[in-house]
Amino acid sequence: MMYNDDKQRGNGGQRSPSRGLLITFEGIDGSGKSTQAHLAADWLRLQGRSVLSLREPGGTAIGESIRSILLAKANTAMCMETELLLFAAARAQIIREVIVPALAAGTYVICDRFYDSTTAYQGYGRGIDREMIRQLQTIATGGLRPDQTYLLDVSIPVALQRLAGRPGKADRLDGEDTGFMIRTQAGYRAILLEEPDRVIRIDADRSVSEIQNSIISHLKGDLAL
Repeated sequence: MMYNDDKQRGNGGQRSPSRGLLITFEGIDGSGKSTQAHLAADWLRLQGRSVLSLREPGGTAIGESIRSILLAKANTAMCMETELLLFAAARAQIIREVIVPALAAGTYVICDRFYDSTTAYQGYGRGIDREMIRQLQTIATGGLRPDQTYLLDVSIPVALQRLAGRPGKADRLDGEDTGFMIRTQAGYRAILLEEPDRVIRIDADRSVSEIQNSIISHLKGDLAL
């Protein structure tokens, strides 16, 4: 199935001028989402916006402790339900401790991964019941939704090539096979089809600068920057 690339979509609603924005970056490993999240944050700061950059899981003392458990290569016995609940716990903490106060202060929050990662990785990748995940997400987020999500959609061969050249040791989740990556990517594309007003597909097979230019174009248009 083909997907519309870089099509501008508004979020369809009005927000309080005093409230900040929650902008999330999603994609499979090797998509370049972390790089683009940092570049977008830097660009927004140059526009005079107050910006807070976060990653999931993490962003709080509790969240970083959970992250270390989730990614530790020694934790091979971790069952998928434990993995799901740990991600949800870290998300509940960062939302209440960091994100909600920042939004209330008018800050633009840029988050490298959010609840779409759980749907894609644990729902489609692991095969956990997605309705159960949806209910858990509601508890963890308290109903908070991103104002805009950029899905960096990369082909599997390009993602694998990038991962092979990535320095440093792989973590527990990096050890998954290609089948897991394919299922996770299918999950992200399903989310795109379900929520086209929130999720914007970015062709992530391109260079860093080309991807960045596409995202900035959307930031200018969709968010009236």
